[in-house]
Amino acid sequence: MKEFNTSGPNIAEQHYTIERIGLINKGIKLVEKERYFTIWAPRQTGKSTYFGQLGKSLEKIGYKVAHINFENYKNASLDSFLYCLLGELQNFWNIEFSKDIDLAKIFQIISETKNQKFVLIIDEVEGINKEYFNDFLHSIRNAYHSRQNHSLKSVILVGVSNIVGVVSDNASPFNIADNLNVPYFTDNEVYELLGQHETETGQLFEEKVKQKISQITANQPGLVNGFAMKLVEDNPDTKILTYNDYLKVEDWYLRIAIDKNFANILNKAKEERKFVERLLFTEDQIPFDIDRESIKLLHTNGLIKDDGNGFVTFWVPFYKKRLYKAFYPYTNGEQSVITRTIYSPDYFTEEGDLKLEKLITTYKEYVKRRGFNVFREKDEKGNYLSLREAALIYSFETYINATMQELKGKIYREANTGLGKSDMIINIANNEFLIETKIFYSPGSFEDGKKQLAYYCKSLGLNKGLYLVFCPNDIKYPKTIKEQTEAIESPAGSGYLVEIITYLIEFDESKW
Repeated sequence: MKEFNTSGPNIAEQHYTIERIGLINKGIKLVEKERYFTIWAPRQTGKSTYFGQLGKSLEKIGYKVAHINFENYKNASLDSFLYCLLGELQNFWNIEFSKDIDLAKIFQIISETKNQKFVLIIDEVEGINKEYFNDFLHSIRNAYHSRQNHSLKSVILVGVSNIVGVVSDNASPFNIADNLNVPYFTDNEVYELLGQHETETGQLFEEKVKQKISQITANQPGLVNGFAMKLVEDNPDTKILTYNDYLKVEDWYLRIAIDKNFANILNKAKEERKFVERLLFTEDQIPFDIDRESIKLLHTNGLIKDDGNGFVTFWVPFYKKRLYKAFYPYTNGEQSVITRTIYSPDYFTEEGDLKLEKLITTYKEYVKRRGFNVFREKDEKGNYLSLREAALIYSFETYINATMQELKGKIYREANTGLGKSDMIINIANNEFLIETKIFYSPGSFEDGKKQLAYYCKSLGLNKGLYLVFCPNDIKYPKTIKEQTEAIESPAGSGYLVEIITYLIEFDESKW
């Protein structure tokens, strides 16, 4: 029986596999045009699987493909590098090389080989030692300029960094114009992958589960396979995998899973913590410019992307949700401070419904007592590591988690890729509602936020949303900025009404 694969290239006989025919054909066309080209993509995007498929397709039409990985050669001596390279080329192409040989001579011998069609794929190309990386590119460039007269018809450089930026400028020894993009799966490809398991085993994924996997992973191949594999492994005898099964897997991924890909994301995010926190906790529209080092770093590692309108947005909701948790100041002890003041019966009506007014009033009183600075992390020298805006959101996050723990409610975060929004679903006393926390920036964004919250509630099948807005107390607000309960039709003309309850949390901006 096949399985979902989360490590290394897919083996079609062993793993559920999507054959990306359109993408394979693009690669074939570039090779047939004798192009030397590059590809970059973050890890877990299916690059290795794709190039395995491309290599087999090229071999069927007469090419001899050498696929070499140099992931672990950053500190290797030139002799070690040459030994590996020669061994691989001899194995794939059956070319004899002498032992005492340099890079230039290797490609000269390849250039002397006629009547063959060779393709060289170098995976993890940035793993090559910088001391001889340029020499390596020089040798390939020389082969490129005379490729019509010899057998090396195409060279493909693959990496997790944007190699185009390394090898295509005027000063580079290797001028390559083409870059092949390997995108994440489409929604249809995710459904096809999950469908392969359904067909083979008879075990079905509930429609909402398929949607949630696609949404939280942004269709990143590695994560799609990871979520599906965990669902199947944890529920081997379940006929239909339900939304509750999915939530358990999501919770595991967010709290327990040691994910090496996310570990890399977290390390990069820590290098640019304040920039990442601007994306998490504010609504600043930051222009996407790949020449800005912070953007380049986070983009090439799969955290952010262009939103289609020229601005930065998060790429994968799972990463956003886990970063939100990773930056949370767990060590401040505030949760125990909050729980000491909570007497559960005071928070429910005689009918057993949650008293929202009591919940928010108690939080406002807590804010007046404790402020927000306890939610800002400091370094060893006492300098703040986190943004002030983060403290506001984490304050309510801590309060609501502590309260729900005492009231026996459940709370979980939704997979929303928008910036500056903290969305969580509360499940208590058999009722669910969505809470959105945000910081006041303008009357326009305040009103837009209500409509967005109503739309989001509608998409989740919820009829109530709590809109919690932090407002500086030194501003004279228009009369429309007030606490109230409204019925908002979403979308307009649909007849679907969502109850939006707005609360304002005032704070002294000069003291936070």
